[in-house]
Amino acid sequence: MADEKAPSYEQAREELTEVVRRLETGGLTLEQSIELWERGEKLAAICEEWLQGARVKLAAAMARRSDPTASRDDDAPF
Repeated sequence: MADEKAPSYEQAREELTEVVRRLETGGLTLEQSIELWERGEKLAAICEEWLQGARVKLAAAMARRSDPTASRDDDAPF
């Protein structure tokens, strides 16, 4: 999976929802449950990384907005 591109936030969240659903449904072997749990942990970490990045961008945009003397780049915050 190292060569695999990281999923978008939406993809990771959707897959995480499916993992949780499968775990809650039950009927899995212990090994399957552990494998799904581990995948869920990875997906949750990916979602958290995306959210943290969004928080940083939002904070930067808000800081620029509240400081009219700050230099403005033409780059959009998102």
